[in-house]
Amino acid sequence: MPTDPEHDPVLRGPLGPDPARCLVLCLVSTAATGVGLLLPAALGRALDLLLARAPATHWVLGCAGLVLLLALLDACETVLRGTVDARTTAWLRRRLTGHVLAVGPRAADRFGPGDLVARLVGNAAQAGTAPTARAALLSAVAGPVGGIVALGLISPWLAVVFLAGAPVLALLLRAFARDTTECATHYQRVQGRIAGALAEAVAGHRTIAAAGAADRETARILRPLPELSRAGHRMWRVQGRASGQAVAVAPLLQLGVVAVAGVLLVRHRLTVGEVLAASRYAVLATGVGVLVGHLSGLARARAAAGRLGEVLAEPAPAHGSRSLPAGPGRLELRGVTARRGGRTVLDGLDLVVPGGSTLAVVGRSGAGKSLLAAVAGRLTDPDEGEVLLDGVPLRDLTHDALRRAVGHAFDRPVLLGDTVQDAIALGLAAPSPTRVREAARTARADDFVRRLPDGYATAVADAPRSGGESQRLGLARAFAHGGRLLVLDDALSSLDTVTETHITDALVHGGSGSTRLLIAHRASTAARADLVAWLDGGRVRAVGTHQELWEEAGYRAVFGEPEGVEVNGEAEVNGEVEGEPGLVGPTEKPRRVGTSGRAGGGVPS
Repeated sequence: MPTDPEHDPVLRGPLGPDPARCLVLCLVSTAATGVGLLLPAALGRALDLLLARAPATHWVLGCAGLVLLLALLDACETVLRGTVDARTTAWLRRRLTGHVLAVGPRAADRFGPGDLVARLVGNAAQAGTAPTARAALLSAVAGPVGGIVALGLISPWLAVVFLAGAPVLALLLRAFARDTTECATHYQRVQGRIAGALAEAVAGHRTIAAAGAADRETARILRPLPELSRAGHRMWRVQGRASGQAVAVAPLLQLGVVAVAGVLLVRHRLTVGEVLAASRYAVLATGVGVLVGHLSGLARARAAAGRLGEVLAEPAPAHGSRSLPAGPGRLELRGVTARRGGRTVLDGLDLVVPGGSTLAVVGRSGAGKSLLAAVAGRLTDPDEGEVLLDGVPLRDLTHDALRRAVGHAFDRPVLLGDTVQDAIALGLAAPSPTRVREAARTARADDFVRRLPDGYATAVADAPRSGGESQRLGLARAFAHGGRLLVLDDALSSLDTVTETHITDALVHGGSGSTRLLIAHRASTAARADLVAWLDGGRVRAVGTHQELWEEAGYRAVFGEPEGVEVNGEAEVNGEVEGEPGLVGPTEKPRRVGTSGRAGGGVPS
C-alpha cells in the first residue's frame, strides 16, 4: 500500500494522472476555505457597525458577496471533484487492464479472475478518489489552521486556550487514520474473495447445475459474508468512536474559547462582533467532523490503491528491439525449464522444429504440452533456457514483430469483436473480407457462418454455435493471422473426425510455408504430422514420425492403446505388429529414436 503520496506508484504522484485539473481543484478548495475564513470577520465588523448605528451598508453587501462567492466556489469544487474522480478512475482502469493483459495468464493464476475484476471495477473507483481526497484534505486542514490564526489575531489568549487541547485532537485523528486504513484493506480483500468465488461459479454453471449443487455453491460463495460484515461493522465502529471522541473534545475547546472571549468582552478588550467572529473561528478550528470524513475517504482510497499496486507490481514480459530476419520459421527450444505452483513442469527441454514443418506434441495429461505451447509462442516465459525463432531469441523481438510472427489457436477460443468477421480478423492490422473468408474456408467454418442470420456480419453474441464451431472460428482466426509460426494448443479437440482430417491435411499440405506446432491427443492427428515429439515427465522422450514411434508401447499408451492388445485389428507379438496395419500402425519395423540429449533437425540424439 502506498504510504508516501509523493512517490505513489499507482497514481504516479499526489495529483494523479491529471495534475493540472487537480491543481485547479486544490486552488478552488483553498479559495473556498479562505472565503469561509473571511466571512466571520466581515460579519463581526458589520455587527459592530450596526450596534454603533454607524453606516454598515458596504460591510453588509460585502458579507452577501462573500456568501455568494462561497456558493459559487463550492459548486465549482463539486464539478471539478466529479470530473477528476471520473478521469482518474478511467485512467487507472486503462492502466490496470493493459498491465493485466501484458502480464498474461500469470496475473489470473495469482489473483484469480474474480478478484481481478473486483480490483478493476470497485478498487479502481475507490483509488480514483485519492487525488481529490488529498485536495479536500488540504482545504480541510487549512480551515482549522486558519481558524487558529484568526483567533490569535483577535486575541492571543483565545489561541492559547484552543492550542491547549489541540494535541488531543491530533492524536485522535492519527489513530483514526491508521485504524481506518487497516479496516478498509481487510474489507476490500474479503470482497475480492467473494468476487473470485462468484466468477468460478459462473464459469462452471453447467457443472453446478448437472450436479444439483446450486445451494452448496451459493453457500460457498457467500461463506465470507459474516467476515465481510464484521469488517464493515469494525470500520463503522472505528469511525463512530473517532467521531464520538472528537465530539467530546471539540465542544469543550469551543466553550473554552467562547468563555474567554466573554471575559474579554466584559473587560472591554473585545467587541460583540469580535466575540461572534471568535465563536465562528472556534468552530472552524475544531472542524474534526470534516477532517474525519476526509481522512476516512483518503484511507479507503489508499487501501484500494494498495490492492491495485499488488497487481501492477506483477512484472510484465519485457520486449527487445530486434526484428526477425528472413527465414523458414525454424523453432528451437534450448534447455527450457518452466515451473508452476512449485512443480517443475518442463525440465531442461531441448527441441528443434524444422522450418515449414508440422510437429505434433503428444503426451499424457499433465506432461506439460500446453505449457510447452505457451512457451513456444511466448505467451509465458520459461524460468530457465530460451526459445529462438530463426535464430533470434523471442525475448529480443519487439512486441509487434513477435505477434506478427506467431499465431495461436486454443481448445476453448474466446471470440472477441462485435461481429463474426471481427472475431476472425482480430489482431490483423489491415483485415480484408477476402482474407477472412479464405481463412474460414480453410478452417471449415465458412459453411456454418454463411447460414447465420447475417453471415459474417452476425453479432458474436447472437451467433449460436457448438463447441466445435467455436473451435473452427478460433482456427480461422489463427489461419488469417498468417504468421511464420502457428501454435495450435489442442485446437482440434472438439472437431469431428472428418473435419479434423480436412483441417490437418490443410495444415500439412496447404503450402502456407508456416511452421506448425500442434498439441495433439488423437493418433490420427499425430499420424499426419511431419514429426511427433513425445513429451513425458517434462522432457522430450523421443522425436520421430508417428510410424517410427508407434512401436513403443509407452507411446501407444498415450493414445489409450495398452501393451499386449490388438492394434488396428492385428495381434501384437513381442512389440511388433503383424499383418497390414491401418493409419496408426507402421508397415515395417520402425527406426528407434533417442530419448535424451539436444534435438537436432527435430530428433534428439
